[in-house]
Amino acid sequence: MSETNEKILKQVSPKRIIIPIAIGLSVAGYMLYNEWDSETFSLISIGFYSLVFLLISFIMMLIRDLGYMVRLKVLAGESLSWKSVLNIVLLWEFTSAVTPSAIGGTSVAVFFIHKEGVSVGKSSAIVLATSILDEFYFILMFPLLLLVINPNQLFIINPTDGTEAISFANKYFYFATIGYSIKLAFLLFVAYGLFINPKGIKTFLVWIFKLPILRRWKQGAEKTGDDIILASHELKTKNFLFWFKAFGATFFSWSARYWVVNFLLLALLFGIPNQDYVINFGEHMLIFARQLVMWIMMLVMPTPGGSGFAEAIFSEYMAEFIPLNFVVLMALMWRLVTYYPYLFVGAIVVPRWVRKILKKSK
Repeated sequence: MSETNEKILKQVSPKRIIIPIAIGLSVAGYMLYNEWDSETFSLISIGFYSLVFLLISFIMMLIRDLGYMVRLKVLAGESLSWKSVLNIVLLWEFTSAVTPSAIGGTSVAVFFIHKEGVSVGKSSAIVLATSILDEFYFILMFPLLLLVINPNQLFIINPTDGTEAISFANKYFYFATIGYSIKLAFLLFVAYGLFINPKGIKTFLVWIFKLPILRRWKQGAEKTGDDIILASHELKTKNFLFWFKAFGATFFSWSARYWVVNFLLLALLFGIPNQDYVINFGEHMLIFARQLVMWIMMLVMPTPGGSGFAEAIFSEYMAEFIPLNFVVLMALMWRLVTYYPYLFVGAIVVPRWVRKILKKSK
């Protein structure tokens, strides 16, 4: 097996789940310890409606993964079976969970798809297309949500009066702006390379990575340029219906993920008897919007899957919607539904998949 393949397989080693689990649970455990009030937590009573909404939160994640599978099938066509698509999605999500948010699973996704029998050129096209569709969702949805939600409500937490104005002094606005700018720049860069001037993008990348501080990554930049050229040939000919179906699956996938917290919160509220806290439709939309902003902010975090940061920022950013002292508990529930399952499922799927490709390579 080539040295490159060995490096990639090492990157998806199940052993890598230890770091994000340790970071995430340590932060959540510390915050939960500081917040723990046995009298308050004894109020929780898990009944029928709590279980129903908890189940729906997991169904939202299943819809999310199904959307990913449909999108991958649309992009790959007959090149991938549904079983291969499922393997790739689980491997991709596992890699995203054990690598920093800014890197994610995209860096090795071409390898996953290629090893399922797809040519390198088409694999590159599929991965770059998914990246464009994901970023387009964020680039489109963020300003649309700002049209229906007051920006002050989105970024100013627990205002002391009505005079606050959004500025870079607001950490939520600061991180969201940086994350959104990175996503927009990436989308424009890749779209220009794929659909207008792929050779020019490769030339630019090679030139940039000749600089002394970046020279060590020159080979990787050249490969990225080659991937964009190969992908361009694959994607330029696709019609509107192709992109409409692929983006439709992307839209449902990401939107389902962002409704998870809403249903978890309903599960909690129905589990606290004799409380009169009610969330109206406008507040549900605000919770949805804040989850999108949180995901944008997580892009600039260096920890695997945003571990630690995600739990901490959730506890601050969503606190006003969560009654009593259940903020950290909700943060932990959120990660248990949306993050940790991919670590454990990946730890099961990865060894089997690695054995399969090793057997093929003999």
